[in-house]
Amino acid sequence: MSLEIKVPPVGESITEVTLSRWIKQDGDAVEMDEVIAELESDKATFELTAESAGTLKTVAAEGDTLAIGAVVASIEDGGAPAAAAPAPVDKSTAAAADESAPGQRAERPEAAQAEQAPAAEAKTLEIKVPAVGESITEVTLSRWIKKDGEQVEMDEAIAELESDKATFELTAESAGTLKTIANEGDTLAIGAVVCSITGGGAAPAATPSQQGSQQGQTPATSNAPGNEGGYGGGNYAAGTPSPAAGKILTEKGISPQSVSGTGVGGRITKDDAVNAQAGAKKPEAAAPATKPTAQPASAPAASGAREERREKMTNLRKTVAKRLVAVKNETAMLTTFNEVDMQPVMELRSKYKDKFKEKHGVGLGFMSFFTKAVCVALSEWPAVGARIEGEEIVYSNFADISIAVSAPKGLVVPIIRNADAMSLAEIEKAVVTLAGKARENKLTIEDMTGGTFTITNGGIFGSMMSTPIINAPQSAILGMHNIIERPVAVNGQVVIRPMMYLALSYDHRIVDGRESVSFLVRVKQLLEDPARLLLGV
Repeated sequence: MSLEIKVPPVGESITEVTLSRWIKQDGDAVEMDEVIAELESDKATFELTAESAGTLKTVAAEGDTLAIGAVVASIEDGGAPAAAAPAPVDKSTAAAADESAPGQRAERPEAAQAEQAPAAEAKTLEIKVPAVGESITEVTLSRWIKKDGEQVEMDEAIAELESDKATFELTAESAGTLKTIANEGDTLAIGAVVCSITGGGAAPAATPSQQGSQQGQTPATSNAPGNEGGYGGGNYAAGTPSPAAGKILTEKGISPQSVSGTGVGGRITKDDAVNAQAGAKKPEAAAPATKPTAQPASAPAASGAREERREKMTNLRKTVAKRLVAVKNETAMLTTFNEVDMQPVMELRSKYKDKFKEKHGVGLGFMSFFTKAVCVALSEWPAVGARIEGEEIVYSNFADISIAVSAPKGLVVPIIRNADAMSLAEIEKAVVTLAGKARENKLTIEDMTGGTFTITNGGIFGSMMSTPIINAPQSAILGMHNIIERPVAVNGQVVIRPMMYLALSYDHRIVDGRESVSFLVRVKQLLEDPARLLLGV
């Protein structure tokens, strides 16, 4: 009986893949879940595994383009033939053979097994970059949590990988000794080998035959003149930069020969490359003796430390930059402004904040009021929460509100799902949870995928007024600003009130002026009379 192996679904927008190579060949015996082939889509490369044990029968050829669900191979029952049982050994014959051939005693099966045991214990497992999202093809190794040569446990975090959307941890797939392959700062494709783990952690014991060669034989190179170090009298690592160090030196225009390495055997490490900047400027500052440099007499000499520092942009920062520029170029973005009297909300918070925290275990902030007001306004003006897909406008009957958060590695926008169905307390808890995950770089791609509308609060940094940029593919974003006491006219009287400017940036391709202004006015009404939020009027 045979089992057909088909191309599995690999993503919502992927309809076909290419068979890049066969890892197992036609007629090979395979085990269940063993990798048999590599498939490649337009976004990532992934492995195809055997769904049962048996003998592989290939159907598709390398280079073929296959639709999702197409048959790639089949597996016949039976698998590899069983190993032949060892023939019975006549003890008298074996003894005679031992006596007739002095010094050439036949190895017993027990001895052979004893020699093979250490090799089995020292099995090496390669750890590769996992698939982390449909549109992500590469990641950056931001830092090693465990170092080369350290012991690791199964599922223990060993490194941090950073994509253009999130930072996540790489875990050990088995226990053993870690052998790092990639360096911090390296950019790695999905499926690339990051490190390896050798099981058991201890070096395998030398077999009797190996001990004999170690005791009675010395490699010829050890006695050869000039080979005292085993590498022809020199250290191959001296002056050689690591991949990360090489990139930094290239960006700075510094030759590796001018840098002293502090790594193993004189290897140039990433820190050596970073610290080489000041020294690299000295040769540039020195002018040739034959070419005197003329300087204007009026130019004052620079004093004090004048240093520059270069840092490579992270994938997250590069992606944010590309998306913001794309939004400016691809949308008809306009911004409308209004101001809101925050006194009613501030009085309500001041009156109930202690009881609110005592009951719900979370503080009552401004974000829950703004989120609730936005959800009500979106239900009345759905175009503000719509998006363009091709030649269609997609409207949503729910409100997934994205909250812009400043994280250590850049701006991230996690999402509060179904915020329209939440209470003020539930919204506050969600905000605290997402902000905490952002600070600890633990946001996942799912936490930031989707969203129908975005709120950003520049007021916490002191911003008086700004024009926020739309978070594509959304069509609008609300900008909050700082609260300033200003004189305003109320019922014919000039009074001092805590006022905040609101800014609504919107895509004029979907949202008309009437809708944008009416939306912002509705948000203002709900905030200046919070009872409306509770009564739904």
